[in-house]
Amino acid sequence: MTDPVTHKGSGEVREAPSLQVRGLAHAYPDGHQALFGVDLTVERGERVALLGANGAGKTTLVLHLNGILVPGAGSVTVAGLPVAREHLAEIRRRVGIVFQDPDDQLFMPTVREDVAFGPAAYGLRGAALEARVQEALERVGMAQHAARAPHHLSFGQRRRVAVATVLAGHPEILVLDEPSSNLDPAARRELADLILSLDLTVLMVTHDLPYALELCPRSVVLGEGVIAADAPTRDLLSDTSLLRAHRLELPYGFDPRSVITPTT
Repeated sequence: MTDPVTHKGSGEVREAPSLQVRGLAHAYPDGHQALFGVDLTVERGERVALLGANGAGKTTLVLHLNGILVPGAGSVTVAGLPVAREHLAEIRRRVGIVFQDPDDQLFMPTVREDVAFGPAAYGLRGAALEARVQEALERVGMAQHAARAPHHLSFGQRRRVAVATVLAGHPEILVLDEPSSNLDPAARRELADLILSLDLTVLMVTHDLPYALELCPRSVVLGEGVIAADAPTRDLLSDTSLLRAHRLELPYGFDPRSVITPTT
């Protein structure tokens, strides 16, 4: 496994960023060019919102982070490890993606088996596997539901179990695809509290701009396959011309400058 630190010429030792994307371009087989040269760096422990209209290239970018898609040009590096065929198993452990619909992620008969699936695939067995499952379920507040069938849970509970399936792999980066969609206010708040409590790098793909402001100090707007803006979330959401140009809308009457937000 590659050591996730870089050594500077002065003798200073610094951890590599969680994510480095350089000149990333991608065209689909039908010729549609989705990304035109994306440059993005996310430091360890940062929480960054990825914003943009449908078709802007957000999903295409995310699918490059764990090797599901291969760059047409450019590169992706996770904690100093290039996303390449020889590193895919480790990359997919380090980059945990939580899908928008938890039913796309939960497929085993019980919650416990779903959460155990990933660590077991990485070779964890016995007491160590049980401890990892328990740890992940406790982290999301779902330990008491370990023996239940996922399809018997509420949507919000299923989403938390989906997060647990990723946390069980001890990832470097947690990627959340529209995490607040279809959640009632209480479940939305519970998930926000969970995300804020995690000592992980978070990349959150969302159209929910108040949620981005609440959880992510920094936001990036992707438009037409390039990074159109990269700024503190409050500043970005206060730029009405930018939001309008990229088909992003705040709720009526919502003023991002009046909201107290996290600084880390």
